[in-house]
Amino acid sequence: MKKLRTILCAVSALILTSMTTSPLMADNSNFAGPWFGLQLTTVGVELDGKVTSAEDDVGETTAGSAGRVAIIGGVELGYAIPIGEAMLLDLGAGYVAGGAKLSSKTTDTEATADVIFEVDDVYNIYVAPSLALSDTSSAYFKLGYTHATVSVTGDVTKPDDMEGTTYAIGTRTVLESGIFIKSEAGITEFDALRATGLNLGGTGQNISTSTTVDANPTIAYGSISIGMRF
Repeated sequence: MKKLRTILCAVSALILTSMTTSPLMADNSNFAGPWFGLQLTTVGVELDGKVTSAEDDVGETTAGSAGRVAIIGGVELGYAIPIGEAMLLDLGAGYVAGGAKLSSKTTDTEATADVIFEVDDVYNIYVAPSLALSDTSSAYFKLGYTHATVSVTGDVTKPDDMEGTTYAIGTRTVLESGIFIKSEAGITEFDALRATGLNLGGTGQNISTSTTVDANPTIAYGSISIGMRF
């Protein structure tokens, strides 16, 4: 996670340097209009959480964090609206059909059970103010909303679906044919998740209703997209 954040800062610095050394009157017509792309993303997930148990009126809290890096694919589409001669406002959306599982397993047979959380159908919508650095290159800042469907197996309540805010910066290079290559780095900060034991699993499979699990997921990513402007 720290490495991905370092990469994000480095890319931001490069883009800011390009913006200060490039002419501001570049033609934005090469970037305007509808577009569609295929995206390959390296994702780093950081999950800070805690488990709280209040059995026998004695509160016990265990905190921890976990991280994982994965490579996923997706699709995105959008429409770039020219604003003046060098600026654009890009309205876009992206979707990832795949999913991920987070499981908690134990060998304790007295009052615990395996719990599996599944996250899939991730989509985002965003606005991205863009600046044409030249007739073929542009830089942008993205602000978006990201949603993911959450399901759970085990003796716990289902958390709400994941919702979060995405911040990203990136560059886009467009060829005369309309084919473009886009690179992007960003962070998505999701709202906190909570699950509570149901105590309905039966002997050896129940989780007490006094047990709660809280988590704060954050995603840092870097992506490359190849697509077509129409």
